[in-house]
Amino acid sequence: MIRPELRQILRRWSEPLSAIGALLVSLWFLTLGGWFFGLIGLGGGFVSLAWLLAAIRRLPFRRDIGGPGVVEIDEGAIRYYGARLLGGEIALRDLSEIRLLPLQGRPHWRLKSTDAQALLIPLDAAGAAGLADAFAALPGIRMGEISAALNHPDAAVRTLWVRPR
Repeated sequence: MIRPELRQILRRWSEPLSAIGALLVSLWFLTLGGWFFGLIGLGGGFVSLAWLLAAIRRLPFRRDIGGPGVVEIDEGAIRYYGARLLGGEIALRDLSEIRLLPLQGRPHWRLKSTDAQALLIPLDAAGAAGLADAFAALPGIRMGEISAALNHPDAAVRTLWVRPR
């Protein structure tokens, strides 16, 4: 019933649109009057704005699934189950470097651990959108820089984060 192009756009923007909806409900609570509904509206408004900001920052990570493999983030570890022989696991506490690089015409994450092991993950692998939350927990990371790199991919290898010493 819904055109495929519109469905794709709505799926990508579903989280920011939900946050905007929650913000509108919070504003409605503010208009009801009284201190009780005012506090509910104010609190909900702050939570909705924080959610909207986080959703907009995660937006570049949300892509159509087209790459091989599955990404899983569980208990402080990033696991990639590759379609062929590729795959592996890196604990977030052992992560030392994040790079964005093109391989075979597709952008990939290159995650390097402190013991020099590397894990290559396609940006469009299933579950790769969850990497935004995992990366946000790293010390000194600039999510705005990562979002900008994802919005404007190029043919060069880009180092996006190095663990501070």
